[in-house]
Amino acid sequence: MDYWKALDVQEHADWAAFRASEHGPRRLWLFTTKAAQGFWDVKFEDGDGLVFGNEGAGAPEWLHGEIGPQRSVMIPHANAELRSLNLSTAAGIATYEALRQVGTLKRPAR
Repeated sequence: MDYWKALDVQEHADWAAFRASEHGPRRLWLFTTKAAQGFWDVKFEDGDGLVFGNEGAGAPEWLHGEIGPQRSVMIPHANAELRSLNLSTAAGIATYEALRQVGTLKRPAR
């Protein structure tokens, strides 16, 4: 991956270390099928963090409690019979919407 050196990757020992980090996000948004509001109904800000559960079980209940319903959002999809989107697809959709709102997406030079 030729872009890897341009990323600011930070690893944390666990969730508590992540939350205690002085360089962590100001606000967290939990992407979950249990949310009442859609992700395009909220205003993302620079410095926000996006949180996703695992593909098989979703986010644990304690995480829902910590982040809360006001910061929980879903990605609606056209087929109501589907439980959820693939995790990598959901992460890509969410990331690009947040970047679009914040204004950090750049058009490539032509």
